[in-house]
Amino acid sequence: MSLPEPKPGLIVRYDFLWSHEAGRGQDQGKDRPACLVAATDSAVRPRYVVLLPITHTPPSGDTVGIEIPLKVKLALGLDELPSWIILSEHNIDEWPNSGLSAIPGNRGAFAYGFIPPGLFATVKTEFLRLAQQKRSNAVRR
Repeated sequence: MSLPEPKPGLIVRYDFLWSHEAGRGQDQGKDRPACLVAATDSAVRPRYVVLLPITHTPPSGDTVGIEIPLKVKLALGLDELPSWIILSEHNIDEWPNSGLSAIPGNRGAFAYGFIPPGLFATVKTEFLRLAQQKRSNAVRR
């Protein structure tokens, strides 16, 4: 299966690199679901995307996240444990990139699907607010 078109709201499997990991000199992160929030125009090369991590760890301290409703997680094929899309951390990477990986148990698929438009609108609005306030740590890959 080929890589999906990078569209906002797409959940992909990606080796997200947290800013504290990059600060320690790491250049690879843990494979996890990640929410694509923005992509440059398809005619622009290289094409860049902005990805937000999805984690089971609840936000605390300065970390800001939005919980993914269980119904959405199940529709995407994610597990039943509570998960959050973290808005206070993001990766900027080329598309396609070597950080994309196949979904466990489905070697030909790199994407879980899309979050609902209403949830994406909330994620996007809050992410942009944090980015404007310089409260979302970026890691350029």
